[in-house]
Amino acid sequence: MTVPTTFGVKKLPDDYAGKWFVIFSHPGDFTPVCTTEFYAFARRYDDFKALGTELIGLSVDSIPSHIEWVNWIKQNLGIEIPFPIIADPRGSVAEQLGMIQAQSATAAVRAVFIVNPQGIIRTIIYYPLELGRNIDEILRALKGLQVIEREKVALPANWPNSEVVGDNAIVPTASNVQDAQERLKQYKGFSWWLTYRSLPPDDAQVASKFLERASKKPVPLSKG
Repeated sequence: MTVPTTFGVKKLPDDYAGKWFVIFSHPGDFTPVCTTEFYAFARRYDDFKALGTELIGLSVDSIPSHIEWVNWIKQNLGIEIPFPIIADPRGSVAEQLGMIQAQSATAAVRAVFIVNPQGIIRTIIYYPLELGRNIDEILRALKGLQVIEREKVALPANWPNSEVVGDNAIVPTASNVQDAQERLKQYKGFSWWLTYRSLPPDDAQVASKFLERASKKPVPLSKG
């Protein structure tokens, strides 16, 4: 699709071919939770770039509204929004992507789509109006997906701090009897259907860094 953004017209996914990107929708400009989210995404923008990933925002507001809101954020919260925001005043893009709220004909829900370099949506997360997104979890999921696609593995709950297999990766399920019989000879594990193997140490270190930042309590901004 071709979409107007604050950075000019973009073609999705063509303009991001060969790159990971995260497209996320918000209910509206000049709303309190959305403003905190855009501030948070902007603060972590370098972390997304370090993972070779671009960000794209979206709402049913117009380009002038987006521009004024971005200016307000810069003037009042002291941070620039370094990524484009799609203008979708008719809601056609949000509707096509399944981002329209069930109780509204126009407003977009808080959706997050993580898209791989082949233009395939790999993860979809929805949040209600009242709950702002956790940027660190989005980064963790993004890093995890990159590891999964590169290593052809699965990742456990709470990776990289799994209570069961640590920062290791789960070996995909055996597809035949012979493969199942060989699993515990080839890998560590609890059974032929739950085996695991190590990953390059940098993978867990990067993901852990996101979680460590999430656990640190920041100093809130104050006005005046």
